Amino acid sequence: MKRDNDGMTTRLRSALAFLVFTAAGPALSSTFELPPDGIDVIGEVTTVVTGHHDTFVDIARRHGFGYEDLVRANPDVNPWVPGEGTEIVLPGRFILPSGPREGLVLNIAEYRLYYFPKPKAGEPGVVMTYPVSIGRQDWATPIGITRVVQKNVNPSWYPPQSVRDEHEADGRPLPSVVPPGPDNPLGSRAMRLGLPGYLIHGTNRPAGVGMQVTHGCVRMFPEDIEYLFEQVALNTTVRIVNEPVKIGWDGEQLVLEAHPVLASSPEVTSDVPMPETAVGEAASGEEAVDVLPPAKDPLTYATEQFIVATTKRAGELDWTRVEAAIARSDGLPVVVGEGIKNAATSAAFE
Repeated sequence: MKRDNDGMTTRLRSALAFLVFTAAGPALSSTFELPPDGIDVIGEVTTVVTGHHDTFVDIARRHGFGYEDLVRANPDVNPWVPGEGTEIVLPGRFILPSGPREGLVLNIAEYRLYYFPKPKAGEPGVVMTYPVSIGRQDWATPIGITRVVQKNVNPSWYPPQSVRDEHEADGRPLPSVVPPGPDNPLGSRAMRLGLPGYLIHGTNRPAGVGMQVTHGCVRMFPEDIEYLFEQVALNTTVRIVNEPVKIGWDGEQLVLEAHPVLASSPEVTSDVPMPETAVGEAASGEEAVDVLPPAKDPLTYATEQFIVATTKRAGELDWTRVEAAIARSDGLPVVVGEGIKNAATSAAFE
């Protein structure tokens, strides 16, 4: 369900995936029934009309989106003064990230986290999705496969020396330990990952959710992390990917969702030590990244995604539509191709 400014609700419907649950609290982050194999699209795009005092920060949290979600989907609207009575697009339709539909999947280019809990006996599988903040360019969130190794309620924060040095230089000195409370940037919940120094946690500054603002960790709305914290078990797999362009199937159509390309992140896993030249002192906490691999062209991402999408099912793309969608990079899935009937191969097989 989505809630408009007057408190009225609108039931979201989709032929292939429908809303079955919404988290309690201001952010209406959604859980969707998991589509069958071969279908990759969930949710739908809706709209809301602004009130006099609304900003994108207000609207985003109220409807379960991040700030950049709304900026990308509404490029012609002033995010801080949209004006009363302005229709705002809520980009609630998503292509699921490529790869296994299990555990936690974080797509840093999308500023979005997906959780695929194990289905309960006799019940359909679901996927939960939440907006998140990620590391800014010089503190990039690494990509790779890891797991949840620790869960803490009301955690203390031990800022690493580099973060303390940064705050000191800005005239905002930090203590060696920040206790739980309103000044703790980890919020009320934290899930520590196998990547040394990296967490999925809450925040005492929810206005920044959906932006590239952290020191490498993954930041969530307080109400979202409090709910997710209770659902995610220790040792849950966490797969962190950088997919600014996603391509998937919606029935017989190939659909593309494009986001701006980020500077690449260092590729690491919890089983491989992080190179000192790439992540510095991450073992002691969030640390600045010294060296990043070059970012790929968005058409390269599109080609890679097309190959994955057509591994078992032949399809063809309209590259004019692909290029137009990438030029917009608004996060709104659009049709860019279709299946090839009675064809043994597609461009992805050649």
